[in-house]
Amino acid sequence: MLRLTTAMLAAALVVPAVAGEGADIALRHLYAGTASAGISELASGTDAESRFGMGLLQFVQGIERFGQGLYRHGFTVPESAWWPLRNPLLVPVPTNPTPEPLDYEKLRGILDDLSSDLDEAQKTLIEAGVAGDYVIPVDVMKVRVDIDGDGRSGEGENVGVMLGMALGITRIPGAAASSDPDAEPSLVIGLDRADAIWLAGYSNVIALEADFLLAHDFHTLLDTALPHFFPKAGLEMSGHIEPLRPRGQYDYISPDDMLMIVDMVAAFHAMNWQVVDRDRLKNVYTRLKSITSLSRQNWQAILSETDNNQELLPNPHQRSVLGGRGITDAQIKAWLATLDTVDKVFDGKLLIPHWRFARGLDLRSYFETAGHTDPVLMFTGQDALPYLRDGPIASDASFRELWTAFGQQWLGYAFWFN
Repeated sequence: MLRLTTAMLAAALVVPAVAGEGADIALRHLYAGTASAGISELASGTDAESRFGMGLLQFVQGIERFGQGLYRHGFTVPESAWWPLRNPLLVPVPTNPTPEPLDYEKLRGILDDLSSDLDEAQKTLIEAGVAGDYVIPVDVMKVRVDIDGDGRSGEGENVGVMLGMALGITRIPGAAASSDPDAEPSLVIGLDRADAIWLAGYSNVIALEADFLLAHDFHTLLDTALPHFFPKAGLEMSGHIEPLRPRGQYDYISPDDMLMIVDMVAAFHAMNWQVVDRDRLKNVYTRLKSITSLSRQNWQAILSETDNNQELLPNPHQRSVLGGRGITDAQIKAWLATLDTVDKVFDGKLLIPHWRFARGLDLRSYFETAGHTDPVLMFTGQDALPYLRDGPIASDASFRELWTAFGQQWLGYAFWFN
């Protein structure tokens, strides 16, 4: 699991680039929290900079609308939730004192809007990534959003506060502090056409998660796990998620934690999800292929750059605003080789190993033919049978270049590289 805000944890200086009219319009609306108005203003712009500005606003609007959907139904994160469940898409949601009831169709609608919004953003961002020599200096700490849907961007509704809430920190690493103690820190990065392609890839990363759920009948989540996250939305189990007693002296697990654990077990136990939209499941596969394709295009654009202008993801001759030791030629070569290997897995040319069988699993066959998804039966082997094939099976050796170039930090680089 996402994401623009995570990757923008960066040190910042003023970017020495002169923004054009399209960038000025985009920045004005990003900082005002008026994405919709900015999209309308940039709709007629045909130059690459205007398209990138519009794509940025569309991406922000999609995440904003998703946050508003969560807020509308009183989304909250229980203290007992472990980290992967604490902040979907790193979108902290303020407390809604009067949430609306939530049902399965409304939840599907929120996810469908997210997928559609990000598809619009992706299309525009790809147009902006085709060509164009531009840099848009974005002070991330000033980007504002309207998560509670009241029509204005209030206190705390900006990316800087969201980052702090999501990551549990009080100071954003690398943010340039002002001599004025009351001034907000600054976090400026220079976004160019390579970043447009990068963000288009991340739009797919987020949207495929929504599409995977929407491809299935996942209503059992409303009966098991989701009452903990929408405690006042009128779900059937909402009245049974509070412990009946305080933690006892000899309790190894608190009653709060126990309730969360047993309901997560119930959610996993009930995950025999029937596929109700086969085309959408196939589209998850299409998105996976797009992610690797866009990553290649991203690196092609990065490697062609000759400037050094506050890069988010640098080539070996540039410095990244993220700091660190930079990226080496060997790492880029290993990443591109890994993309080739991953594509073979997606295409079913390299099979996924299963502990029970000598043959491997054809991932593409699953996305094209699956009638249901049950991770327990897939693990035990019964549901793996339709996808078993003869052929080469992925192993540690298949990703040796990745391990050699990145070591134990490969996962962090993968999130950064997209």
